[in-house]
Amino acid sequence: MASEPSSRSSGPSRLWWPAAVVAGVLVLALASWYGGGILHSRLTGLPDAGRVTGWGLPTCRFVADVAGAITVGGTVFAAFLLPGLDRTIGPAGYRLLRLSGLVALVWAVAEAALLVFTTSDILGRPPSGVSATVVLSFVTTVSQGEALALQLVLALVAAVVARVSITRSGACWAAVLSLLAVLPPAFTGHAAGAGNHQTAVSSLVIHVLAASLWGGGLAALLLVRPRRLLVDVAPRYSRLALVCFVAVAVSGVVNAAIRLGAWSALWGSSYGLLVFGKVLAILALFAFGALHRRWSLRRLVAGRAAAFAQLAAGELVLLAATFGLAVALSRTPTPVPANPVDPDAFTDLVGFALPPPPTVAGMLGQPLPDLMILTVVAGAALAYLIGVRRLRLAGHPWPWARTACWLGGLAVLAAVTNLGVARYAYLLFSVHMAQHMVLSMVVPGLLVAGAPVTLALRTLREPSDPAVRGPRRWLLIAVRSRAARVISHPILVVAVYVVSLYGLYFSTLLSTLMRSHLGHLAMIAHFVLSGYLLMGLLVGTDPGRRRLPPYMLILALFATMVFHAFFGVALMQSTNPVGGDWFTLVHPPWAGPLAADQQLAGGIAWSFGEIPAAVVMAVLVLQWIQADEREQRRLDRAADRAKANAVDDELTRYNAFLRQINVQAQREAPPTVDGQ
Repeated sequence: MASEPSSRSSGPSRLWWPAAVVAGVLVLALASWYGGGILHSRLTGLPDAGRVTGWGLPTCRFVADVAGAITVGGTVFAAFLLPGLDRTIGPAGYRLLRLSGLVALVWAVAEAALLVFTTSDILGRPPSGVSATVVLSFVTTVSQGEALALQLVLALVAAVVARVSITRSGACWAAVLSLLAVLPPAFTGHAAGAGNHQTAVSSLVIHVLAASLWGGGLAALLLVRPRRLLVDVAPRYSRLALVCFVAVAVSGVVNAAIRLGAWSALWGSSYGLLVFGKVLAILALFAFGALHRRWSLRRLVAGRAAAFAQLAAGELVLLAATFGLAVALSRTPTPVPANPVDPDAFTDLVGFALPPPPTVAGMLGQPLPDLMILTVVAGAALAYLIGVRRLRLAGHPWPWARTACWLGGLAVLAAVTNLGVARYAYLLFSVHMAQHMVLSMVVPGLLVAGAPVTLALRTLREPSDPAVRGPRRWLLIAVRSRAARVISHPILVVAVYVVSLYGLYFSTLLSTLMRSHLGHLAMIAHFVLSGYLLMGLLVGTDPGRRRLPPYMLILALFATMVFHAFFGVALMQSTNPVGGDWFTLVHPPWAGPLAADQQLAGGIAWSFGEIPAAVVMAVLVLQWIQADEREQRRLDRAADRAKANAVDDELTRYNAFLRQINVQAQREAPPTVDGQ
């Protein structure tokens, strides 16, 4: 453990904050001026909101982004990377969490100012001409206003939780809230208006999350006191920063490609040149990371914390400049217009052009990639394979069938949400229902058979510092928590699966969710998670599953099958369009009558749902038979041990009890006539 550095070594740490702010603001101003972001409203022919809004909007956006990143980094460090005292956070985590609460308040104030400046920018009025009523109307009627208001509320809640929490669980909730709070703007603006907004939105969400963790984590690292903790904390953050770099780089390339449209736009437009500058900045940040791993971390272990702090401070200044460049890019007109002047009505509604009539090749081809789902699938597959490798290197076997089921479930999930079937699921209710059935029954069944929680508990490593709560302990806490017991209750699991099925399709909820990419992702997540809970209850083997008698599991499955079958019949017999007006709006001209497609969807729900249910029923019956056989073998072994060792077991004691009753009955029986 390195000794505490002298006061002279802390000199650079007092300068990194103002240097980072100056670098970020300076790059923001220069890039905004060069890219035309300050004069963006005038360039599009809208009324001019004035210089105050022109400069105030990007400045507040920069302050909000930086404050949000610092809040994310501080809360994540306090909850997951710094040592604590049993259930409470330690002194270092306490200081960082309180500071994060104050920064979150600054974040909320910046978001409030953003509401005013954004309203002023859209209406072309100076901020003095924007009343509270106009701002309220902007918040309640425009998606961008809703996103900013949601971000403001989440930042305030995160600030309160960070200021009042002293436990690790409280810090964890503060981290979750701050991570959620950075996301709402990603679902509006350039990404939401792009032609392929599924890919644009998902890539931007990943980009924002990774950048916030990267930049905020680095700021938190420089704020950690005492410095001797850096010996253990810095290597863990270095691994996190490497993952964030990969995520930022890949998502940034995807997003830039959508907005540039062609290679020539990279050097033929101001937006492209700013993108090129951001690429250079990210590569320079990667070089900083390589220097840390090869040079400064070794000196940190040797007790030379000053070298590490100086390099980290330089990296943070560059990160702040990159944040300023990113804000300027968000205000710069793109070569491919985010909101075309005369968009195709169909493309404007679903985010892609009308495909041809469906064929087998079209269902498997014509991919509609969603970077967020692909990232989750790739991460889950990689983590599982790493766990299997660790287990086998330690000399412990892991069934190949479990690995095949897990990877197969992820492959099916990626296929039905990214191949051509995903396009037609937006247009045809029958294809949407087939996608729903696969996501809620086939995918969860395969994932549950993979036993991921069991694998994680056997392979996750504990941190070198026992005072740090590692991922394995967090997983154990989650599995044993009261919330886990509640959501795994059989009645609640069946109710959620069934009620959500009827509530989604026999209301306007489906139409509302299909109109936004966030709603679409939420629906997919619900299909998979509700099915995972049901399959985990019925055939799961992971810890945390409620152990119920086989006959109760069969009753739960039978009840689910009945409600599921009735749902399919109700769809086939319904004469009203299901799912609000969505499928009426997007019904392709080459498709048949809407009523016929709805009847087909009902038939898919009825027939497709029965096949996986029958498979699960067979598994349950087989498990019941195997459980009875195991119990009988256990009793037989106990009886054999009792005979061999003259030791009573349960069966021997029961037989002795019967003999005792028989002897007593014979003694108490009245004498017979012959015996007198």
